[in-house]
Amino acid sequence: MKILLLGRNGQVGWELQRSLAPLGEVVALGSGTEDGLCGDFLDAEGVARTVRTLQPDAIVNAAAYTAVDKAEGEEDKAAQVNALTPGLIAQAAAETGAWLVHYSTDYVFDGSGERPWREGDPTGPLSAYGRTKLAGEQRITTANPRHLILRTSWVYGARGGNFAKTMLRLARERDRLTVIDDQFGAPTGADLLADVTAHALRSLLAGTGEPGIYHVAAAGETTWNRYARFVLATAQQSGVTLKAGPDQVEPVPTSAFPTPARRPHNSRLDTSRFRAAFGLALPPWQQGVARMLQEIQAS
Repeated sequence: MKILLLGRNGQVGWELQRSLAPLGEVVALGSGTEDGLCGDFLDAEGVARTVRTLQPDAIVNAAAYTAVDKAEGEEDKAAQVNALTPGLIAQAAAETGAWLVHYSTDYVFDGSGERPWREGDPTGPLSAYGRTKLAGEQRITTANPRHLILRTSWVYGARGGNFAKTMLRLARERDRLTVIDDQFGAPTGADLLADVTAHALRSLLAGTGEPGIYHVAAAGETTWNRYARFVLATAQQSGVTLKAGPDQVEPVPTSAFPTPARRPHNSRLDTSRFRAAFGLALPPWQQGVARMLQEIQAS
């Protein structure tokens, strides 16, 4: 069994190197060229050529252009990374008979309403990032029937920067914080995404899973404000000294922090189809965040 992992240095890619290892040989590429193999998504033909050269049984694409605000001024570059190159990878995978696992986002929806989004709901991205991710989905589904597209939201990892680390830093420096309280979603750990990817891919390779688009996120929901409060309360309970505690996190609307790209208010995702198809449970978001906080405090 050979698996080609693209985007190995991102939060999800880093965890995938661990979770995919028990399935077989993993060839993990970053954003450059190594030993004649190309992982640079600005060189679409080079990446597709790498697929044809390796002829893996499966490709897991964790590479993406994720600078949401910057994408407003670089939509062509974002489209290259999020749509054009994944589409060519899907074509090459179809030629060689490989499965393609790809990650997408709640940003393909318009963020309206209050109920969790289902896979079949009408899309309507609000931003360049969302448009390019939706285009990537469309190119992949057209090019290769052997695809697994996992839409997720609010991804974090213990490695690198994340919202929780920012809140802890600010809470050490300031007496009061202001955090948005009208965007709803579920913080989803890169480790959780990587683990369920490995399980789902194993099912697909064994012929017991169905291809398609699925929603994957931790269970439950929160807002960025309540997320920040949970982070600070958990940190205080473990003995971390902060100037601002959870009661000093002021709720504000999205309009208080204008950004180039519009963010969806409703990032809730209905994961029932994924859980039923692959027989997996998705734990509460608090569980993963608490574990991540323990990990960063120990490092």
